[in-house]
Amino acid sequence: MAISDTSSISGLNAATAASSGSNVSQADSEQRFLKLLVTQLNNQDPLNPMENAELTSQLAQMSTVSGIERLNTALSGLVNQTGANQVLQAASLIGYNVLSPGNALSTSEPKAGEEPAAVPFAVQLPATAGTVEVKIVNAAGNTVRTLSLGSMTEGVNAVTWDGKADDGTAAAPGTYSFTVSATNNGTPVEATSLVFSQVAAVKQGASGVTLELMSGQSIGLADVRMFL
Repeated sequence: MAISDTSSISGLNAATAASSGSNVSQADSEQRFLKLLVTQLNNQDPLNPMENAELTSQLAQMSTVSGIERLNTALSGLVNQTGANQVLQAASLIGYNVLSPGNALSTSEPKAGEEPAAVPFAVQLPATAGTVEVKIVNAAGNTVRTLSLGSMTEGVNAVTWDGKADDGTAAAPGTYSFTVSATNNGTPVEATSLVFSQVAAVKQGASGVTLELMSGQSIGLADVRMFL
């Protein structure tokens, strides 16, 4: 809660400061314009005075500049408010597991007499694939398990690894990576690997709001496919 409160206050202060700066700039511009206009009127040629159309044109230009400055001020406030709302939304994900791009899987030592814990992950496809294969590789680069998943549809497809190697034994506890190969009638289909990781913290920086995961990875809100 402290993170979201601090970010909201900072956003409010920034919006106030931006508004004050814009007001000063606008007032200065109007004063300079009026001073130049009065000087121009005082020094015009009596035999060739400024025409009404020319005067109207100059006033319209000043009105346009003033309107643009007010629009910029309004947009600046809207951007600051949006940033604060994003922080609040992101903070609500702390403690949840989110599904985002990645390819790291972890297994733990099963209890005596029990099967290894299943490891969930997912594959995202831009189109239907007739054949999808996943290779799970250990830290030494050796393939531990090959999963032939058959066909998959467009979108996010849930996958589960039972924690076993190809020979049916439990894979050694540790961290693994996986690759996805997808084709449709012999044509490669670009696949995105997705993994679950718990959200540890939320950070707001110059590039926007990011989620800091327990895996050590930083992702944006747009990278989240699902949370549970």
